[in-house]
Amino acid sequence: MATGPRYRVHFARRREGKTDYRARKSLLRSHLPRGVVRASSKHITVQLIDYDPKGDIILVAANTIELKKMGWTRATSNTSSAYLVGLLAGTRAVEKKIDKAVLDIGLHAPIRGSKVYATLKGLLDAGLDIPHDPSILPDESRIKGENLGDDVPKMFEAVSSKIRGGE
Repeated sequence: MATGPRYRVHFARRREGKTDYRARKSLLRSHLPRGVVRASSKHITVQLIDYDPKGDIILVAANTIELKKMGWTRATSNTSSAYLVGLLAGTRAVEKKIDKAVLDIGLHAPIRGSKVYATLKGLLDAGLDIPHDPSILPDESRIKGENLGDDVPKMFEAVSSKIRGGE
């Protein structure tokens, strides 16, 4: 490890590779809530977070675990469930009078058509205004789950109508 009077130890979250502070600072400068999307190997979480000097404030949150209660029986880490959880979070945000946000994908790779951008599509379809390039969004067939089996598009429509209808 380097030593000396000019050596500076970085923040722990930067050393661990958890936070890109340069990207976070640019998102905070927008003075809009951040649409934070985090995907693990099993679940996807979406939160709309507002900055506060004492600590960030979570305005709205949704997780793919909630989709199980609405009738989703398939995996909770695919593109279809990512869209649905984005739609759920976006619907909750619109109910709380939040109309604009910026997307925060953290350290996820910005791959065109990925489940992170499927979540963005769900947020957009719920009525949020988020700056984006339309070419990054996944195909409609992948969002509806036509590649996952015959029962998935029907289940997708049922769950999305529950989210939109508020049932």
